[in-house]
Amino acid sequence: MAETPSNSDSSAEEKAKIKYVDLYEAENKIYTRKITGFYQAIRRYTGLPLIAGYLLLPWLMIEGHPAVLFDLPERKFHILWLTFWPQDFMLLAWLLIISAFSLFTVTVMFGRVWCGFTCPQTVWTLMFISVEHFFEGDRNKQIKLDKQGWSLEKILRKGGKHTVWVLIALITGLTFVGYFVPIRELISGLIPHQNATTGMLVVDAHPAAIFWTIFFTGMTYLNAGWLREQVCKYMCPYARFQSVMYDKDTLAVHYDASRGETRGPRKMKEDPKQKGLGDCIDCSWCVQVCPVDIDIRDGLQFECINCGLCVDACNAVMDKMEYPRGLIRFASEDELENGKTKFFRPRLFGYALGVVLMIGAFIGAIIIRTPLSVDVARDRGARLYRISNDQVQNVYTVKINNMSQEAHEYDIQVSGDYPFRLHHYMEVELEAGEVFTIPLRVSVERAQLDVEKTDLTFKITSKTDPLLTATEESPFIGPAVKSK
Repeated sequence: MAETPSNSDSSAEEKAKIKYVDLYEAENKIYTRKITGFYQAIRRYTGLPLIAGYLLLPWLMIEGHPAVLFDLPERKFHILWLTFWPQDFMLLAWLLIISAFSLFTVTVMFGRVWCGFTCPQTVWTLMFISVEHFFEGDRNKQIKLDKQGWSLEKILRKGGKHTVWVLIALITGLTFVGYFVPIRELISGLIPHQNATTGMLVVDAHPAAIFWTIFFTGMTYLNAGWLREQVCKYMCPYARFQSVMYDKDTLAVHYDASRGETRGPRKMKEDPKQKGLGDCIDCSWCVQVCPVDIDIRDGLQFECINCGLCVDACNAVMDKMEYPRGLIRFASEDELENGKTKFFRPRLFGYALGVVLMIGAFIGAIIIRTPLSVDVARDRGARLYRISNDQVQNVYTVKINNMSQEAHEYDIQVSGDYPFRLHHYMEVELEAGEVFTIPLRVSVERAQLDVEKTDLTFKITSKTDPLLTATEESPFIGPAVKSK
């Protein structure tokens, strides 16, 4: 009769399988192998337009302002042909919700393709890695260069790499600040010039603009040049909650263990089945190209950003060995187990439907959005109301916000269940983007007011554009009505 292993033996085996990681241990430098392929080309075609758009949008002028400008001092946010104000905060909130649900939808379907192809951290990191390959060569040359002593060649290669890194980081930092300060003013303000009075070199840029330019330049250099994969592993929260959105039909980078095992080297055109081997030749190219330094053959891991570089590397090896491609590929767990993936499933349909409905509602809100707002506050002084000449009077503070890009002359009217009228009223002319506050006194005959509290409606209408109108309600308070 076979002996059953004791509990102590089984627990010892389980402990032996546990991999302990010291979070405070210094990370070893990752040397990535340069690779070409289908997914690398996709990244180029998606990354370059994103980089170009990021760099060019602050320079593009629309109706006298940059295409995208978040003007914090003026509290105006220009996005293409639209201008948003703090009163439009709800639209911004909805836009963020739509972005989040879109990200959830894409993740349920294709896994972390955002991280692998369009995330700025990934795009800028791969850009810095490309510069590193240009100056220091591919993986083996980089390892050799780092091991050798300092020489003129090493100084020139390292110096050239870091110079270009700083230049890219500076352009990135300037562009980012250019979304908050007009970039032409920013750059001209950063150029030193001689003061006519003191003769000293000075710059006209605001100290805050200088600080944030230096800050984002330094953070870009640090994140893309040095931290790299550590941002994805330890700093980005998306890597942690991605498992909540994954299901058995989510497409992600997988290693087909049923086809690849058992691993082992072999000669070209040698039948692996005769040696009891799978298609994996254990070349470790999939590990050498990985920007986060994981072995995809160990299964799905939270560090994996689905960049597809290991797929390109493995396909290149399979082509050389004249094996079918797809040993490492984008696939689902269902496909690996059952041979097929369910693309239409309730969870994905629910996310997609929610995104479509929210986008439709958002576009509708933008179309019907009125570039005029009004806030009315009733005076809450010691006296809630005033009685003068048999009239009950309330005082209000009306704030009109002309969010239009043109000047308008506005007419103010009041209405309610009683014959209210305005005192000392004058028409208001506001410039484009102007916010104007005016105190108004509203009265009604005391004999006609038979309630203690009623609602009053203020209506603001442009005299040149009757469709440009806004309304706001506020209470009107009167004396207590004596019971008969």
